[in-house]
Amino acid sequence: MPYYEYHCETNGCTLEIRHRMSEQIETWGDLVERAGVGIGETPSDAPVTKLISAPVSITGLDGTKDFGGCGSACGCMPQA
Repeated sequence: MPYYEYHCETNGCTLEIRHRMSEQIETWGDLVERAGVGIGETPSDAPVTKLISAPVSITGLDGTKDFGGCGSACGCMPQA
């Protein structure tokens, strides 16, 4: 499952979550529930926007610096 960043204009926060491509996150309430963080004072129906950013992989899951990518031909594959 890929990671996605979402931004809420209402509170200025940006959160990163991991979910299936088929899932839709549209509100602050959906986002914080998925991220496992508190809702704070922001209304749960406040809209969020998915941000478009290039994936940048620094290390593998085990923390090694010689990460070879996930093998799925996504953006985390090292460039030759």
